[in-house]
Parts: sequence; C-alpha cells; structure tokens
Amino acid sequence: MSATATGQARRKAKWRIVFLKELRETLRDRRALSLLAMFTVIYPIMLGYVLNQQIERATRSEREGIELAVIGGTQAPTLMAQLKQKNITVHETAPMDEEAIGALLRARKMVALLRLPERFTENYQAMRPARIELWYDSATEQDRRRRDVEDVLHAYDANIASARLLAHGVSPATLSPIRLQRYDTGSTAARSAGLIGSMLGFLFFPAFICGMSAAVDSTAGERERRSLEVLMAQPAHAWELVVGKWLAAGALAAAGMTLALTLAHVVLSWLPLEEIGLSWRVGWGDLALVCLASVPLSLFAAGVQIAVAMNAKSFKEAQSVLSFVTLVPMVPGLAVSMLDLKTAGWMYLVPMLSNQTLLRETAKGSELGPLPFVLTFACSALAALAAVAFASRRMQSERYVLAV
Repeated sequence: MSATATGQARRKAKWRIVFLKELRETLRDRRALSLLAMFTVIYPIMLGYVLNQQIERATRSEREGIELAVIGGTQAPTLMAQLKQKNITVHETAPMDEEAIGALLRARKMVALLRLPERFTENYQAMRPARIELWYDSATEQDRRRRDVEDVLHAYDANIASARLLAHGVSPATLSPIRLQRYDTGSTAARSAGLIGSMLGFLFFPAFICGMSAAVDSTAGERERRSLEVLMAQPAHAWELVVGKWLAAGALAAAGMTLALTLAHVVLSWLPLEEIGLSWRVGWGDLALVCLASVPLSLFAAGVQIAVAMNAKSFKEAQSVLSFVTLVPMVPGLAVSMLDLKTAGWMYLVPMLSNQTLLRETAKGSELGPLPFVLTFACSALAALAAVAFASRRMQSERYVLAV
C-alpha cells in the first residue's frame, strides 16, 4: 500500500472514530433514548386512534341503529313507516316541554326528537305547510345519524309534494326541469391522500427531534464541559470532527423517522379505512423508497442543528434556539395546506415539503417516476452538505472553543 493510500485510510478512520464515540455515548443515555422512542411511536398511534374513532363513528349507526323520540307520531303514520324502513327505531313519547326535551337529548340515548304539533293533521289535510319540529343536541356528536333522519324527512316531503301535484293533474317532473347527476372520477386512494396527506408531515418530524439531543450535546455541551478542547487537540481536521458528530446525530434521526414511517404504515394498513371511503395503497417497496429518499432529510436536520448549536453561547441557548428552528421546516407544508395549493414540481425542491409531497403522491398511487425521488434526495443532501461545510469552518476558529 502506498503512503498516500495509507494516509487516506487514516484520515477516514478519524471521522469514523468520532462517529462511533458520539454514537456510543448517546446510546448509553437510555433515559433520553426512551423519551425519543416514545415520541417517535406516539404520533403513529395517535394517527391510528383518530382515524379509528372516525371509523367507529361512521359505522356506529349501522351497527346500533338510530333511536328517535317522536311526539305526536300517530298523526303521520306514513312518515313513521318510512323511518322504520331506514332502520330508525321510533319511540313514541308523551308531550314534554323544552327543558325536558333538552334533558332527554343530553342523555345521548336518542339521536333527536321529532315533535308534530296538534294541528299537524289539520294543516296537512288543508294543504297548508304542516310543521314538524326536529330537536337535537349538536354537542353530542351524532351529526351523521341526525342527517339520516333529515334525509327521511326530505324524502317524505318530496313524496307528499309529488302526490299533490299528481292529484291536480301536474306531473312532478314539471318542478324538476334539470336533474343533476354527479360522477366522481377521483379514486379512493386520491381522496384518502387529500385527507391523510395533511397529517403526513408530522411523520417526518422525528428527523428533527431524534438527533437534536446528540447534536447539542456533542457541540455546545462538550464546549461547556471543556472536553471539546481535548478533542480539538487531537491530530484531526476540523471537518473530520464535525462529520463524525454530524453522522452520529443523523443516524439517530434517520432511525427515528424510519421507525415512525414504518409504524404509521402498519397502522394505516391495518385500519379498515374503506369504511369511511379512504384507502392506503402504499406497499413495503414504496415505503422503502420513501425512507431511502428521506435519509438526507435526517442528515440535513443534524447538520443544521450542529451548525446552530456551535454558534450558541451556552447549552441552554442552543436548546432554546433549536426549539424554534425545528419548527421552521414545517412552515412550507402548512402554507401549502392552508393555501390549498396543488402538487407542483417545485415542491420537490424544498426539504421537508418534498418528503411530505412524495409520500402523499405515493399514497395516491400516482406514477411518479424516478425524478421526484431524486429531487427529494438531492435537495436535502445539498442543504445538509452546506450546513456541515459551515459548521466545519466554524470549528476551525479558536473563538468557537474559547467563546464560553
């Protein structure tokens, strides 16, 4: 082996030694690792819980039926029959005042209460508007089942109108010169991506959380403990020290983000999303490509955190500044969601937003091709290298070590 090759091998070993040293020290802090693991796991579980609650609410009416209290129902036997045909259980109730009706609905045993006034039959036979009162409590979160009752009332109203028109020799079609029919060509996967897509951005948040502790501790922390002076006295270049610390923090961030994405994929694949008209069509191969394209995002986060922490005057200041800096990458995704922007090519050039867009389009089942994956990988990778270059230059300054 030539002398040049030997020198290069030794140089590579230095950043690798720093990397292994930082990683070993971080893994020894099991308490911090437990908190990071809990943070990584908790969001996919929360996402699954929220969607499962939606599914439960959507299917509850079909499983349990709809309980409806009715006052004066004997005046409209046809309406009562139509309600029963729609699996709505009618409970004939004695007349009661508003306070008693409110107490009945707050008990949440009844979806709503129908009250037919005493003059309902008289007005109906005289072909005057016959009032029907629908009482409900909007705080009981039974809107879907209440709308089922309202659909029956609208159908009942339409049937009466048609019958009266026929009695007068007028075709009911006269009042409906236009019949609108809607055809939705959007796939179930596309609709689900629109709803779930707003939640996907948080799955990449562990990239900014899981490596932050290691980044701060290996820079601002070591400087406060005066151990950084000993490290810089070693025969190693500044960039080798920074790269070792950067890769250690980036490895933790990549592991946390991959775990969050994997858990979310398992949860979303397990949930019966078709019950609420959604689906999750991401295969394990697609997920692996998304995770691979997102690795530079973890390195970008680690690079920015090391660069920021090196410019902080103390460990606490570094933590405070990074708590704010960590939220900045979420801004483009939130802006796109609030402005309701359609997917465009420039979105793959913004770190974090590109990852969110890539996963959302993959969930839709779109034919993306290799370019979005390459752009997502490259934009974060270039930003990460720029951050590491800045941190390496900062490390070369003696003012950094003596700045405490």
